[in-house]
Amino acid sequence: MANSSEGRPSKALVVGVVSFYIIAALAMIVANKWVLNETAAPLFLLFTQLVIGALLMWVGDQLRLFPDRLTLDVQTAKGMAPLIALNVIGLSFSNFTLKYVDASFYQVARGLVLPFTVATSYFMLHTRPSTRILSACAIVTAGFMIGVLLDAIPVSLRGIFFGVVSSLISAIATVVIKQALPIVNGSSIVLAWYGNLLSAIVLFPILLLAGEGPAILAMLHGDAPPDAPEGTPSELRTFAWGALITGIFGFAMSVAAPLSIKVTSPISHIISAAVRGVASSFLGLWLFHDSISGGRATSIAVVLGGSIFYTWIKNQEAEAAKSANGNNKYESVAMFEVDEDELEEGKQSV
Repeated sequence: MANSSEGRPSKALVVGVVSFYIIAALAMIVANKWVLNETAAPLFLLFTQLVIGALLMWVGDQLRLFPDRLTLDVQTAKGMAPLIALNVIGLSFSNFTLKYVDASFYQVARGLVLPFTVATSYFMLHTRPSTRILSACAIVTAGFMIGVLLDAIPVSLRGIFFGVVSSLISAIATVVIKQALPIVNGSSIVLAWYGNLLSAIVLFPILLLAGEGPAILAMLHGDAPPDAPEGTPSELRTFAWGALITGIFGFAMSVAAPLSIKVTSPISHIISAAVRGVASSFLGLWLFHDSISGGRATSIAVVLGGSIFYTWIKNQEAEAAKSANGNNKYESVAMFEVDEDELEEGKQSV
């Protein structure tokens, strides 16, 4: 790693990491939406992504690319059970959210992750948020309400429901991640390994119970989905390419998100996430012909603005704590509280 004379990461490294993070995240959103618009088996798509992520992590372990070796331990797997349950539910609902809402609206549909995370931390970890933190949450909530209630463009109520529930699950999972890290000796790589592998194992019978079996068989045979109009082409090619792209970039995201936080400041990280949100809206407009009204644009801007304000506050509080007691660990925790949506991406490796 090329560092500057002050011991900080070089500008080239920072630009490279942040650029890769944004490109990978955008590729995942676009590829996921591309496949979800076509497939009748969204849970099977998630299962395939998880399997690809787990396989790539295993290959990386065999090549000694990670500082920690990946193992399988029954007791560790049992300790991960609460996180795996939340992971499967949250990621499934997140995929359904993207299926039923426009790519440009996805950021808003899951906009309550931040307020839910602050509330969950208060009730489960007894951390009392400051007034400024609550004001940032209020701004984000206002942006969500603008997009849902005041926008002229009709929004899928099913998509909003999935978005709200997945946001709540993501917030709870963030707390559970902190409790699960000691089980894997604080290794985010090992945590992602167990998360991908065990989530795939748990998800497979669920997708069969959800009735995706006929659609999967039809796709693997090169036929159209069972309920599709006559003459509809098979989705196998789109599904295979989309799953491969999101699986590979998702694996990269499991490394890119923590690395982005590590080599940049918390504010730089959330700004890169904000750039991703704006760029995904324009890509949705261009690739999927989404409609972006004034109300929707305002909603996106308010949600992102509230998130950036929250991160600035957390950074100020971390700096104040460091000055007061020299506790560097506080800053590390604050960094990983910056963007809870990215923690979800790291868990899934999608």
